[in-house]
Amino acid sequence: MQMQIVTLFPEMVKIITEYGVVGRAADNGIVTVGLQNPRDFTTDAHGTVDDRPYGGGPGMVLKFKPLDAALDAARCLVPEGSPIVYLTPQGEKFDQATAERYSELPGIILLSGRYEGIDQRIIEEWADEELSLGDFVMSGGEIAAMAVADAIVRLLPGVLGDDQSAQQDSFVDGMLDYPHYTRPKEIAGRRVPEVLLSGDHARIARWRFQQALGKTFVRRPELIEKLNLTDEQSDVLDEYLKDLEIV
Repeated sequence: MQMQIVTLFPEMVKIITEYGVVGRAADNGIVTVGLQNPRDFTTDAHGTVDDRPYGGGPGMVLKFKPLDAALDAARCLVPEGSPIVYLTPQGEKFDQATAERYSELPGIILLSGRYEGIDQRIIEEWADEELSLGDFVMSGGEIAAMAVADAIVRLLPGVLGDDQSAQQDSFVDGMLDYPHYTRPKEIAGRRVPEVLLSGDHARIARWRFQQALGKTFVRRPELIEKLNLTDEQSDVLDEYLKDLEIV
């Protein structure tokens, strides 16, 4: 996959290519992450990328021309069919389904905003999608771009040591993840659930499903409404809730 990130702080974003999943994917040639700094496309001695907003008001707005040139450079480095995604609090909320959709593309360009915002004409001219991590505001889109990049890259074939790791992540089946345990069997009186020590793979699978389903019901009930549970799955959930004395 060819990925380009347009940002005023390339050194901040570059760090994801040096560690962890994205770093390994880059080292193995599975993903290429390029960085375009709008400041490199300015024409004045001070490298000016922002100006006061028309109509007054606080803050500064990123100018059209440097962003336009940076996006044009980025577009030349990704395959055809690679969308330009603007990271903004006004965008659609990012989720696992979106990450999966992006992971099937040949490339993507992520545009990080800064300051009070960017010139609206950039959005109208370039942005195919607008994306948000959630209903909160950060100082810029760099952290959002890094989060989106990581979520995409870990889904690419060959990135994770075990491809089932991605298949069993939270939200892949529309639910939160089940609890995980490792050695030792007991710590400070807290024991690993016996079912995980049983060697009975069918029981373990059922327990994990029940834990994921129950946790989702308790913590994110709105997700349950989208699952269209079968009668058997509803019975599994009822067992979980009875054990917690919720019903």
